[in-house]
Amino acid sequence: MVPVHPRVLADLGRALSLELTAVQQYLTQAVLVQSWGDSPSADRFRRETVEEMQHAERLVKRMVQLGFSPGASQLRPATHAADLEGLLRLNAELEHQLISHYANALELCHRIGDAENGAFFHALWQEEQRHGEEMAAWLESLRPQTARFPVGVAV
Repeated sequence: MVPVHPRVLADLGRALSLELTAVQQYLTQAVLVQSWGDSPSADRFRRETVEEMQHAERLVKRMVQLGFSPGASQLRPATHAADLEGLLRLNAELEHQLISHYANALELCHRIGDAENGAFFHALWQEEQRHGEEMAAWLESLRPQTARFPVGVAV
């Protein structure tokens, strides 16, 4: 077994904590918006839950491949808001944390010459970036057409 830098292992554990936090958050939000009668948003949050669960599974597999027991040490409580826009703003912050974490882990791997784990973190970073963009587009779609353009700008 090839030795793994302790910071890489810590980054894997932190990533698992963040991904499982996202699973919990999106699942909770699916139930919440379903109780509001918003089935399309509930379905979308369920799909988000599955995507984040797949990321968590990949992290667990990676840790096992490296010979270490997976451990998510800091699962945060799900966040709440009074409306869908508020939920999406909170989710955008969580996605930003994931993106930043993967970027930092990727940078560490680059600095220490760990190409294999760097490629692993890079793939997750790209997926979370896409996910963050999708979340931002969903949030933007909730704004009224008139709020998207400054006053006086022809649409």
